[in-house]
Amino acid sequence: MSGVLLTGHGGPEVLVWSDTIPVPRPGPGEVLVRVLAAGVNNTDINTRLGWYAPEVTGATLEGVTAEAGGYAGALRFPRIQGGDLCGRVVTLGDGVAGLEVGARVTCPINQADGTARGYVALGSDYDGAFAQYVVVPGRHLFVVSSSPFSDVEIAAMPCAFGTALNLLTRAGVLAGDRVLVTGASGGVGLAAVILARVLGAEVTGVTDPAKAQVVCDAGAVATLARDDVPAERSFDVVIDVTGGPGWGARLAALRPGGVCAVAGAIAGPVVETDLRRVYLDDLTILGCTHQPPEVFARLVGLINEGRVRPVISRTYPLHEIATAQADFLTKRFPGKLVLIPPETHP
Repeated sequence: MSGVLLTGHGGPEVLVWSDTIPVPRPGPGEVLVRVLAAGVNNTDINTRLGWYAPEVTGATLEGVTAEAGGYAGALRFPRIQGGDLCGRVVTLGDGVAGLEVGARVTCPINQADGTARGYVALGSDYDGAFAQYVVVPGRHLFVVSSSPFSDVEIAAMPCAFGTALNLLTRAGVLAGDRVLVTGASGGVGLAAVILARVLGAEVTGVTDPAKAQVVCDAGAVATLARDDVPAERSFDVVIDVTGGPGWGARLAALRPGGVCAVAGAIAGPVVETDLRRVYLDDLTILGCTHQPPEVFARLVGLINEGRVRPVISRTYPLHEIATAQADFLTKRFPGKLVLIPPETHP
């Protein structure tokens, strides 16, 4: 089969196209899936660069080559990345129940298992969707055959919308809550805006003014520019995917008893805040990576009902992955970018 091999940590040169990758065979409990589309994510780029290594303390990505810089720790190379999957079932391994050949499926990027960490990551712990085929444990696949959305639209949702719904769920967002969302024009941020509105919350998005209309169209009632300081004690929940120097001001924007849920640090992973604010205002800070299966199942229900639609700026053939990732890093495009693998004839 054809696909993209990650051969080490580094720049786009470590992404190597190959037409001679063996088609994987599903073992017991596994499913061979033909990839129909795969989304572009910060996670895949950061893993490629080695940015997750503990010694990395800044927002700069290029040139990082740490050995243990994978999303889930040290990687085994070559690795096929790709955490966003929309595909079609080709072959069922022994013991797989509840799935049929031909079903259109998707899965979360983080999948619960019995490891000490509590989950494995598609495209990091095992090969992902940047190829024509991928093998996935059947218990992690969800059927989306009845969804009104296209393959490209579904491929844009697992990581972004799964992460966003997990953030909102962990934070306990309810109808009427005032929610501040950072990175609101990006994949996860825009998904958080869309989902928070579905939950009945009142959303303010932090974004580049040039993308403010996109964020408002997604459901935000107001926007702030990235350098704006939000009013103190004005939000019930902060959904933060950026980190960086503005993090302390976002905590100060929480009302007493408020919650800050974090799932990103693209503006910088090392932050400062006043701990007196945290304990005197009874604030809760949540790190949100592991997604319980019931959260993704809830998302799949919304997808199958057609209640949440992603914003997709561009699509690319899979072999143009380097261009797609470069475009992604410019942050010029709201929502998602999606890769399309070559057609296959199983």
